[in-house]
Amino acid sequence: MTSTLIEKIQQFYDASSSLWEEAWGEHMHHGYYGPDGKQKKNRRQAQIDMIEELLHWGATNEPSSLWPPASILDVGCGIGGSTLYLAEKFNATATGITLSPVQAKRAKERAESANLTQQTNFIVADALDMPFADESYDLVWSLESGEHMPNKQKFLQECHRVLKPGGKIIMATWCHRSVDSSDGQLTDDERRHLADIYRVYALPYVISLPEYQAIAQNIGFQDISTADWSTAAAPFWDVVIESAFDPKVLLSLLFSGWTTIQAALSLELMSRGYERGLIKFGLLCGNK
Repeated sequence: MTSTLIEKIQQFYDASSSLWEEAWGEHMHHGYYGPDGKQKKNRRQAQIDMIEELLHWGATNEPSSLWPPASILDVGCGIGGSTLYLAEKFNATATGITLSPVQAKRAKERAESANLTQQTNFIVADALDMPFADESYDLVWSLESGEHMPNKQKFLQECHRVLKPGGKIIMATWCHRSVDSSDGQLTDDERRHLADIYRVYALPYVISLPEYQAIAQNIGFQDISTADWSTAAAPFWDVVIESAFDPKVLLSLLFSGWTTIQAALSLELMSRGYERGLIKFGLLCGNK
């Protein structure tokens, strides 16, 4: 990644992660509200359900010789929510990488509190140049980090490189709608909408799910499956917007810095992006 983008991502998550944890807990990702998006549940349960639904989807679409996984890499681990959950669930070793030193430090603290320090490790590392040997992991897990990657092909190449033969990638990422002949190219208004999201959330750009699938195929992933879970995930943003009016959250937000305040004020960008069909919650899994 470019040093400027790395700094933007670091600053964004260094500033916002403590607020997110205090207000919404350890999982910094969408929740799952059923295939039709209408299941009623609390936010934290919805986020745990997202992990479980992704695991079920990824494990059953195409069998893997290394399932259940004994070694896991969580790319874009946040404060360790998924990493710790997966390590405990599978009694596996799990490594989480993030660009944020604040997140890595907090993830280690949370691992100690959960008595998982022997099974987990958290480091500051660039997903486009991961400090791991070839064929190191049974599972590469990436839950909402692909949107931060300035080179989607290099990102998936690195994920492929560190997977053992027979290993699996399961990823979910923000996408924009398909731009094939039937849907048409993005309009100028849609591009402006995306540009606002990029600016607020420190993103270089997003691509469509079919583009991710084509990249994965070219890299050499096998048994590739994709899915659009936008309907199941979109209600999460309305829940976050509603919770932002909690007095405790508002007070913490005031002391979190302008970057985090700006992101909070722009939550509607994502909600409206889903409503107009521009933003998609895309899934991809494949085997090496």
